[in-house]
Amino acid sequence: MTINIGHLDRIIRFALGIGILSLYFVLPGNERFFAFIGLIPLATAFMRWCPLYTLLGLRT
Repeated sequence: MTINIGHLDRIIRFALGIGILSLYFVLPGNERFFAFIGLIPLATAFMRWCPLYTLLGLRT
């Protein structure tokens, strides 16, 4: 896995992931599981690698 996420992209993904995860405390009971989608941008921010960027040939 080659690093394909830049510094600014990493910060944006981290903030977006935290924001989506925080919806867990706001959404009603059955819809709370949607907040766990925030783990995807957090994981890619920590790994500094995005599989979609690899498929599209992008690097930031």
